[in-house]
Amino acid sequence: MWPRLIASKILRKRVGSNNFVADFPSDTETWLELPSLDKKYFGSGSMFADHEETETYKVFVSTWNVGGVAPTDDLNIDDWLETCNTSCDIYVLGFQEVVPLRATSVFGGENRKITMQWNSIIRKALNKKECKDQKKVQISSSFSKSWNNSFESESSVSQKFRCIISKQMVGILISVWIRTDLRSFVRNPGVSCVGCGIMGCLGNKGSVSVRFRLHETSFCFVCSHLASGGRGGDEKYRNSNASEILSRTIFPRGPSLDLPRKILDHDRVVWLGDLNYRISLPESATRMLVDKGEWNALLENDQLKTKLMDGQVFEGWHEGTIEFAPTYKYCLNSDEYYGFLRGKKSEKKRSPAWCDRIIWFGDGLKQQLYGRGESKLSDHRPVKAIFSTEVRLSRNLREFQSFFLSERFDQITDSFDIHSADFPCIAKTSFQI
Repeated sequence: MWPRLIASKILRKRVGSNNFVADFPSDTETWLELPSLDKKYFGSGSMFADHEETETYKVFVSTWNVGGVAPTDDLNIDDWLETCNTSCDIYVLGFQEVVPLRATSVFGGENRKITMQWNSIIRKALNKKECKDQKKVQISSSFSKSWNNSFESESSVSQKFRCIISKQMVGILISVWIRTDLRSFVRNPGVSCVGCGIMGCLGNKGSVSVRFRLHETSFCFVCSHLASGGRGGDEKYRNSNASEILSRTIFPRGPSLDLPRKILDHDRVVWLGDLNYRISLPESATRMLVDKGEWNALLENDQLKTKLMDGQVFEGWHEGTIEFAPTYKYCLNSDEYYGFLRGKKSEKKRSPAWCDRIIWFGDGLKQQLYGRGESKLSDHRPVKAIFSTEVRLSRNLREFQSFFLSERFDQITDSFDIHSADFPCIAKTSFQI
């Protein structure tokens, strides 16, 4: 991967692929993308009459810089994911620094063990039986209810969520999970990695972007870790990283050569990660305002807010109202910000900042929640958002899948079922699209 990334930088090529981890085997594409129906065989009054409809789905998005700290197997992330309080259809979880950013991590091979650890913890949280008992499976789309009655009765023993894409580049990891009853409507998954770190191309900084199509609506999620630095002028490196990610990220065209290839070409786009933007105030003033909880005064000097308003880098992007404390930098296993406690004079103070952010592009997403978690695993606090969005679906595809999959769905899934308890999200795919 890394020689390829270096070559792509030198030759000004972009790197896009479909090699990622998922719960589906490599031959799943044959049933993930059902053939379209020819209208000449069906009259206008047929059950297969073609007209566009929409359904509303809820998407949970979160980002967390875990500071190179490996999770314990018993790490509880229920409160972070709000699995027992809120029912979402899609979960997109982005991480930064899942491994320490040392030379061996940057220049060596990927540590797949850490990806398996995080995916195992996520799987356990999303499919926890206690939560299912508290809130019965809520099928979000009306057509799912019509053919999925049997699934609801079996939900306590079958998985509620499956991993459709999981991809790691050095310390950046993104993992996408979807309701089991919706997985047959997911098509054209893909990933694209952009390194912006050492030599301007290695993966200690950069992004991992994923895309897929749910019914007839395309989604793109960009998980990034931008350049660090709290000195005046350091934000220009972050701006440069963001511009590089937007220009160099590219996805495969797909079998019909009609799939969106660039980030902004997708219908729904969310950018999450440790964007590393700081507060342009003296450290003493920042700490005083943090101590008083005067978030608005701090946000007036927030570098990302400034960039969103001037539109130079993030033109057309939006962010929800921030009503939570800065997420960086904390003392480990503490609620105290780094530097508030007495330390060595040589230690960098690192003023508090909202480094961890979630923004979105365009008008197709409506944010319902924007907040943070309180896990003390690292020096960052996780940030989370919940969106609602309308998804286009074709009537003929709806009826076609409802009519034919209802009786054979169990046979299809049983033929390639993965024993996820033993192999958490490790079936590797190489979709040829």
